[in-house]
Amino acid sequence: MPNKRNALKALRQTKKRATRNLARKDAFKKAVKTANKAIEAGEKDLKELARMAQKTLDKAAKAGVIKKRTAARKLSRLMKKANKVK
Repeated sequence: MPNKRNALKALRQTKKRATRNLARKDAFKKAVKTANKAIEAGEKDLKELARMAQKTLDKAAKAGVIKKRTAARKLSRLMKKANKVK
């Protein structure tokens, strides 16, 4: 446990940021998984799910949860799969 006031504040901030980042990470992982399941099942709302996955990936990259190129790579692989289905 930190002794200094500024160290206590830094600890609080770190905890808050960590929970926020975890929520963003979970959101994009869930969006990508649902889009992949829709691709495998050949669902009709595939376009909408792919767009949601893109949105959450871009938000995570903007927030710094994942790197920009990682988001681009994941989106590229997802869209490649989606275009094969069509």
